[in-house]
Amino acid sequence: MLTMLPGPLVLLISTSLTILFTALCASLIMLVSLAKLLPIPAFGRACSRLNNRFMRLWLGCNALVIRLTTRIDWQVEDDSQLRKDGWYLIVSNHMSWTDIVVLGHLFRDRLPVPKFFMKHELIYIPLLGLACWGLDMPFMRRYSRAFLLRNPHLRGKDIESTRNACEKFRHIPTTVINFVEGTRFTEPKRDAARSRYRHLMPPKAAGLAFTLAAMGEQFDSLINVTIRYPENAETPFKDFLMGRVKRIQVRIEELPVDETLVGDYFNDKQFKRGFQEWLNQRWQEKDQLLDSWQRDQEPLPVAAKEGPKESAEASSAN
Repeated sequence: MLTMLPGPLVLLISTSLTILFTALCASLIMLVSLAKLLPIPAFGRACSRLNNRFMRLWLGCNALVIRLTTRIDWQVEDDSQLRKDGWYLIVSNHMSWTDIVVLGHLFRDRLPVPKFFMKHELIYIPLLGLACWGLDMPFMRRYSRAFLLRNPHLRGKDIESTRNACEKFRHIPTTVINFVEGTRFTEPKRDAARSRYRHLMPPKAAGLAFTLAAMGEQFDSLINVTIRYPENAETPFKDFLMGRVKRIQVRIEELPVDETLVGDYFNDKQFKRGFQEWLNQRWQEKDQLLDSWQRDQEPLPVAAKEGPKESAEASSAN
């Protein structure tokens, strides 16, 4: 509807609507979350269900903004069988803040309300951080090896927060989303991390393994998602808000959660090695998929384009 407007004007409209809807839903969630502080478990779970409704409202508002400001060609490969009353673990590559909107849009009518593993620093974002806290989203503190050597008393604290968050998910159907790379992909970050992958950051296995150990028997399946913005790889979020994202490629793969993925990652060296190999293999396949999507988009070399013409000329000469 608004796609014919200039990009800066679309940016103003989409940003204003997004801020408005986010502020409204976040305020409602915060008000309900104050009531959750009462030490009555059943009442707390009722508040959580109400907050999930507000979260689903926010996802619906995002879908409205998408329909108003963009015309996206959704190229989705999906053979999954999902339901809204189950428990799922989504693992995805992380290209942009847009990933959150994309995942919410794709799954909002197919899965329970999503919960994201978030960096602890994000809790300080005004309004939004407290709303995510009210939604029981786990905030993870990631410590470097050097920092833990200086502060050994903090070892295992990030895993403890994962355990506490997972306990809250046991009573209400939930979709847990884990960006296992731990940060958004950029080429400088990739090079600094010495990633073996061309289009991805190295995956961090510990948090994922612990989530599976804590809730593995409850998850119906693991959803492996690959996202790419073919024409907007440099600034996908800005382009998205300006209505300039015309195509999004997504592959959704449903994988079983079996005994090979559930174990003691921190004390069983054989399981730890096997889990890391499994995750690295999934990431290698994801990187190859992204590479093939990119090759399909690249124009043919000039020589290849002229090949048929040269053959025709040679044929006529004969």
